[in-house]
Amino acid sequence: MDPQFLYQDAFSRNIGWVTRAEQAVLRGKRIAIAGMGGVGGVHLLTLARLGIGSFRIADFDVFDVVNFNRQVGATMSTLNQPKAEVLKAMALDINPELDIQAFGGGVNRDNVDAFFDGVDLYVDGLDFFAFSARQMAFHACHERRIPAVTAAPLGMGSAVLSFLPGQMSFEEYFGWGDHDEDEKALRFLVGLSPAGLHSRYLVDPTTLNLAERRGPSTIIGCQLAAGMAAAEAAKILLGRGKVWAAPYGLHFDAYLNRHVRTWRPGGHRHPLQRLALSIGRRRIAALKVQHAL
Repeated sequence: MDPQFLYQDAFSRNIGWVTRAEQAVLRGKRIAIAGMGGVGGVHLLTLARLGIGSFRIADFDVFDVVNFNRQVGATMSTLNQPKAEVLKAMALDINPELDIQAFGGGVNRDNVDAFFDGVDLYVDGLDFFAFSARQMAFHACHERRIPAVTAAPLGMGSAVLSFLPGQMSFEEYFGWGDHDEDEKALRFLVGLSPAGLHSRYLVDPTTLNLAERRGPSTIIGCQLAAGMAAAEAAKILLGRGKVWAAPYGLHFDAYLNRHVRTWRPGGHRHPLQRLALSIGRRRIAALKVQHAL
């Protein structure tokens, strides 16, 4: 262990916003984060600087040049390197005392039990279109009564949803079930951001295409998502501060200077959500017709 590192000194500037006793609590907590890309990597480093003492992280991918605009682990020196190992090294460089285990094959049915073993909180960092892994992870949290947070970078803002034990589950809110991937993508987008603040300043709508599994992104949204998710994590782990769990959500947009608390009782069954889904389905169908011509 590096003699220059002392946990109490490294995180002493947190004191004031948390007590010394609370900092000790955070040091004893374990957080699981699946996905080390756009938001997952920032989640890990943000929570490591908060003083969390243990992590389980997962990602099967390697860094590419197209990741440079938003992924904190993506640099010239890390090209083609495994995301999970790169971020593990970066976190250990912040806190060399971390208990951190990297799952280089991503989170899957073979390792899901080990991934969530002894975990106090799950923070979702998966790619937007990682439907199977996300559905499995949130189901595992619901079964194990592990609180879970998902924060979506949306343009120059972020939306956050928290799922707490004994309250509305991910499946109850989004209603994914056995739907196809187009429907899951639509339900996820509409469910994450009922207020739709980001849609008001998308200057090139052609860059967003759910059918083709692509969309624009910014580091602004990723950084805001990590901050909002970390605030939820602190409240959940320390047991103080109001957590607006699903069907409530939070959406903050720095570009519009707006903050909205959303409420969709019934989740995907809410009349406004059903209307938004209906409109979205027509738009996706129209895009498919255009591409077929």
